[in-house]
Amino acid sequence: MTTGWRWLRSRGHGADVDMSTTVGSVHLRNPVMTAAGTAGHGDELISYGAAALGAVVVKSISMQPWQGNPAPRIRPVDAGMLNSVGLQNPGVEHWLAHDLPALRAAGATVVASIWGFSVDEYRNVAEALAGAEGISAVEVNVSCPNVEDRRHMFGHSPEATRLVIAATQGCGLPRWAKLSPNVTDITEIAGAAIEGGASALTLVNTVMGLVIDVDTRRPALGNGGGGLSGPAIRPVAVRAIYDCRKAFPDIPIIGVGGVARGEHAIEMMMVGAHSIQVGTATFYDPHAPMRVAREMSQWCARQGVHAVREVIGAAL
Repeated sequence: MTTGWRWLRSRGHGADVDMSTTVGSVHLRNPVMTAAGTAGHGDELISYGAAALGAVVVKSISMQPWQGNPAPRIRPVDAGMLNSVGLQNPGVEHWLAHDLPALRAAGATVVASIWGFSVDEYRNVAEALAGAEGISAVEVNVSCPNVEDRRHMFGHSPEATRLVIAATQGCGLPRWAKLSPNVTDITEIAGAAIEGGASALTLVNTVMGLVIDVDTRRPALGNGGGGLSGPAIRPVAVRAIYDCRKAFPDIPIIGVGGVARGEHAIEMMMVGAHSIQVGTATFYDPHAPMRVAREMSQWCARQGVHAVREVIGAAL
């Protein structure tokens, strides 16, 4: 099998288009990344060509192993998927020892996603990543329960968001704040994340939802409700990117939510995203992130765009 960037070019990738971009100080060979929680903890997608992506964002890891939520955890819906996996992960020490080395060996650009139940847990897992070779950035998932505030999400509170981002500085790496769209004003939360030291914003996480099994008359997922992802939330993500780009013209943004085709990614870049992530589409097609990158380059070639960076903010 052809690997790396050659894998994309061998399947009709626009060879004359400069697909490189940057997210702050992080250089990416192309704008497409996996979305946390949709590509495993390590090299699960490497055999499909994921090393050729801008970055592999791994499933969120915590300080200690976590079993996640009871099954069933995933439910297809008309325009996407409802999930309540519950951030299951093996813990940061196991990930560093067993998963990161395979990603490094494959030549992938790695972004570690982290989470915790408290500010101290975020601090501890961030510090555990300090000095680890092969990690380019840390995505701080603040869309998590906060046991210090009756399990409310950190990302629903500007002050809690600021505290978490500030607490993770010990990783010594660029920090990207992954924010929830389930708020009244996402720019207020984004501003707090930037004050806390975030060098970029990842917009957005899932939208809260609930599905009832009409035969059992009970929630379809084992934990009750879950997060809606997929095509249904793409306009929500596009609006969040647009609003945050208007409010913070200089902050890098990573767009995520419902991207399944190259044109979806281009749309997000046109409202201000520097890069994008592909998530739910990967469950249906593990080649989806690589295909999106190829389709983006093909779109640029058709439009006479020589560098994909030219598209950023084109619709503003």
